[in-house]
Amino acid sequence: MTPSDLSTLTERLLKAAKSAGADAADAMAVQGTSVSVDVRAGALEQAERSEAIDIGLRVFVGQKQANVSASDTSDRTVEEMAMRAVAMAAEAPDDPYAGLADPDQLTTSWDVEALELNDTTAEPAAEDLQADAMAAEAAAMQVAGVTQVQQSSAGYGARDIWLAASNGFSGGYRRTDRGLSCVAIAGTGTGMERDYSGDSRIFQSDLRSAEDIGTEAGMRTVERVGARKPPTGTFPVVFDERISSSLIGHLLAAANGSSVSRGSSWLRDHLGRQVLPEGLNLVEDPCLPRTPGSRPFDAEGLRTQRRLIVEDGVLTGWTLDLANARKLGMAPTGNAARGTSAPPSPSNWNIALDAGSATRDDLIRDMGTGLLVTSMIGATINPNTGDYSRGTAGMWVEDGEIAYPVNECTIAGTLLDMLRRIVPANDARPHLSRVVPSLLIPGMTLAGS
Repeated sequence: MTPSDLSTLTERLLKAAKSAGADAADAMAVQGTSVSVDVRAGALEQAERSEAIDIGLRVFVGQKQANVSASDTSDRTVEEMAMRAVAMAAEAPDDPYAGLADPDQLTTSWDVEALELNDTTAEPAAEDLQADAMAAEAAAMQVAGVTQVQQSSAGYGARDIWLAASNGFSGGYRRTDRGLSCVAIAGTGTGMERDYSGDSRIFQSDLRSAEDIGTEAGMRTVERVGARKPPTGTFPVVFDERISSSLIGHLLAAANGSSVSRGSSWLRDHLGRQVLPEGLNLVEDPCLPRTPGSRPFDAEGLRTQRRLIVEDGVLTGWTLDLANARKLGMAPTGNAARGTSAPPSPSNWNIALDAGSATRDDLIRDMGTGLLVTSMIGATINPNTGDYSRGTAGMWVEDGEIAYPVNECTIAGTLLDMLRRIVPANDARPHLSRVVPSLLIPGMTLAGS
């Protein structure tokens, strides 16, 4: 279907909802294509291609709402969806905060082309994806010490999205993505280690080379061979840029309006208070070109715009959709996200933490003796208190230099205390939707040997 076809489809859904007795409604249509190829040991292991269309309808009957979805666009299905949704809404409890945006809240203009969300070059052939995956695998196998490649994968996806509502909003856009990844293995038996590298971009021309990805996967894996447990105690910890965004992710989750309105956020009493070191800003910008988190509008038809979540270390506001904004008596921030099968909920777009002046090597040198974390497994995060505990692996640092690889250790602390003391490096990758550099935390509890 073309974008105009998706627009017509959502209008059909809205018309059916009105005929079925809905007071208001919104509809979403998503049409997607995906191609993926996996190779192993120099041969094709799996290839898949899929095409699908999904539709979703949310209806309101008074202050009651219900959501239904389907993958069939026939007139009969559309009519049945509308009748089922209205019947479900009639049985739902009243929600005083549910409802569409007022017409004066809606965005009326946007520039999708400026966001560069769609690579107009032709969809890559499966043979081309296979060639990229095999090139990455071959590069990894060239690294001395790599014994095998667990998997090398390449993929492409494209989605056309259209949203319409009975309040007058109607708009859509197209998004593409292209990815390549490689997982290498080194060592044998109980000393076996693995690591990965990969890249995902909107435009094929921006993707890192297969050789670069495979070589990096191999080198990262070999560096982990011979890992042992580090000592137990309190030590400084550097979160490598690959995983540092998870720390900021915990802050974003706690500042999500859904958590705050339920009273289940360790930040619920910290609006207007310091949550990061003075001088640091955390910026959300959904208007960046060629960036995965960019959106011309949110899932409720509201304008998306740049905002400071944390300014000079101080938390300035929550991330809000319409319903949670109404619960909290605040204005929505244009952060509603949704799929076809559920109503909107708050979500963040592109996030960037201010960079520091030091390199990652500078942080490692300055911390003296401590842990460089390059991967994490498992998590025990208390959303109410911010108590933090995670299994980690990485490199042990002595006298400011990497000494040996480590695994089977746990780091622990309290998120608010950790975040208030972070020292950022300057190594963040600017094309990601979460641009966060390596982060030093001067002291954490480490459980090892």
